[in-house]
Amino acid sequence: MARLKARVGTCLLVVVVLGVVATKPEAVGDDWNRFRGPNGSGVIEATGLPLDFGPETNVVWKTTVAPGFSSPVISGDRLLLTAFENDQLITTSLDRQSGRILWRQAVERTRVDRPDSRNHSAAASAAVDAVGNVYVFFGEFGLIAYDREGVEQWRHPLGPFDNIYGMGASPIVADNLVLLACDQQNGSFLLAVDADTGEVRWKVDRPEAKSGHSSPVLYDPPDGPLQVLMAGSFLLTAYDVATGEKRWWVGGLPFEMKSTPVMDGDTLYVHGFSTPLNQPGRQVEVDSWEDTIAVHDANGDGLIAPDEFPQERTRGFFSFVDLDADGQLDEDSWNYYRAAMMSLNGMVAIRLGGSGDMTEENVVWRYHRSVPQLPSPLLYQGVLYMINDGGIATSFRPSTGEVIERGRIRGAVDSYYASPVAADGKIFFVSEMGKVAVVRPGGGFEVLALNDLGSPTYATPAIADGRIYIRTEETLWAFGED
Repeated sequence: MARLKARVGTCLLVVVVLGVVATKPEAVGDDWNRFRGPNGSGVIEATGLPLDFGPETNVVWKTTVAPGFSSPVISGDRLLLTAFENDQLITTSLDRQSGRILWRQAVERTRVDRPDSRNHSAAASAAVDAVGNVYVFFGEFGLIAYDREGVEQWRHPLGPFDNIYGMGASPIVADNLVLLACDQQNGSFLLAVDADTGEVRWKVDRPEAKSGHSSPVLYDPPDGPLQVLMAGSFLLTAYDVATGEKRWWVGGLPFEMKSTPVMDGDTLYVHGFSTPLNQPGRQVEVDSWEDTIAVHDANGDGLIAPDEFPQERTRGFFSFVDLDADGQLDEDSWNYYRAAMMSLNGMVAIRLGGSGDMTEENVVWRYHRSVPQLPSPLLYQGVLYMINDGGIATSFRPSTGEVIERGRIRGAVDSYYASPVAADGKIFFVSEMGKVAVVRPGGGFEVLALNDLGSPTYATPAIADGRIYIRTEETLWAFGED
């Protein structure tokens, strides 16, 4: 772990020399410097977090911000946020102590995507390195880098993308590289660009991956180079950070992956939900391509048209599995459809490391009930948690997959898009309607406090020191007892 921390950014001594955290020395360490904080875990060392907060309670400051679903990230005494308004893709830096806007930079979007209603043009969270450089990704533009004071350093246009949900994965920084996953219907890839120049250092294709939103995490094996782990359609894959070489992989994931994995020691936990038809016992058996063509290709053109599609229960999947969007299914599209229908929703515990296909050796356990599609899992104080989009929460013993408790959170029966976060002996579950349940750790779902922000909330909170930062529809809030 110490080696991984050192690699994620430049030496923290540089931060101190530059005065980035001169007023808050306790902030030196693991900042909430990417989506879900340290290595995407949603967990950080912090004390003094408030139990009770809301528009009239324990408000340190509030700042009106442009719309977006991305989460706040923290770099020393700065807080970074992306947004979208009036065709502008916006990056904002705020003073963490006061909420004052320090700088605001924008680029014009180069195209208009039409993401799913649950997505947004500013969905990806920023990433920052240890000296305060800021890296942002917008699906309607690409990557942009700013220095600590908001001066643009480089831009790396990307796209257009072919993702029916729109893009959603956030960049991360490691070994002076900006790493970005771009999973889509066709042409998925993992990209590494030089953090100083924006030039491509490597790019690897991910042909099996379709329409994913998962952000990567880092794994520092005891006897090898730093690796970046990507959860995507069907596979969790480990790549060498320095070269992009594919090191090992584990199969058995659903065909749609949107959550970010969490790790504990040598084990990773990740879940995915594709459709209700991917639950055990509800899967649709799909014939082989050869059998399907022989029986259903009425016009003999070697393709399956919509009126030749044989599966009544899954007729609505036609456009989704039509990978080249030409209105007909060829063999590649049909084989993807078969694999998608065979895949299972589930939480999977995966032992880390190895070489090549490690599915048989590395899968520890699986669980298939009430699995989330969007919120990522949380591992805190020896217990693994997940909450699905409909508000059903489950806790596990992470070593065995044994369920500790399953049910809804009292007083916060709602939909959930934000991922849970934890610190200071408190777990924070944020619902779509802005209800924040503060839950006691330990595996139960005892609500210590229920707070109502009074506004829709889709972004995962950030935590630092004694404050929790939550973005609602129009406001960024800082709550703390000071």
